[in-house]
Amino acid sequence: MSFPNIWHHRKVADTSAKACEVCFKPSSSVLVTPENKDFFYVCPTHLKDRGFCSPIIDQDAVAAKKKKEMEEELERVKKEYEEKQRKKKEKDAKAGKESEKDKDKEEKGSKDAEKKDESNVDDKVNFQFGLSYVCAI
Repeated sequence: MSFPNIWHHRKVADTSAKACEVCFKPSSSVLVTPENKDFFYVCPTHLKDRGFCSPIIDQDAVAAKKKKEMEEELERVKKEYEEKQRKKKEKDAKAGKESEKDKDKEEKGSKDAEKKDESNVDDKVNFQFGLSYVCAI
């Protein structure tokens, strides 16, 4: 009876671990034929050995997985950017309202200062101007 030289790696529970066919250490890794007709236990270290076996990599599946990950990353970055832009607009709107309040206060302060200047010519008047800066990052 001949089997194809293609094996699938499967893991079993640690309680079901049996001795490796190569080194006789307990192993929960099993190599199974596609039709589940034959199997043998093998250590994970033997699976990494290129002289023992080599993996068959499905390039289409790897490319599809990479594309899916890139799309997810792109969506995540877009959401983060939109959230930052929304917060920035809210902050700018809030700063705009505050600057209007500051302007009103400045005008009120100017009128009060003019009244003081008119009443007391020798008194010194100190003005404090509120400036708000908007930085784009």
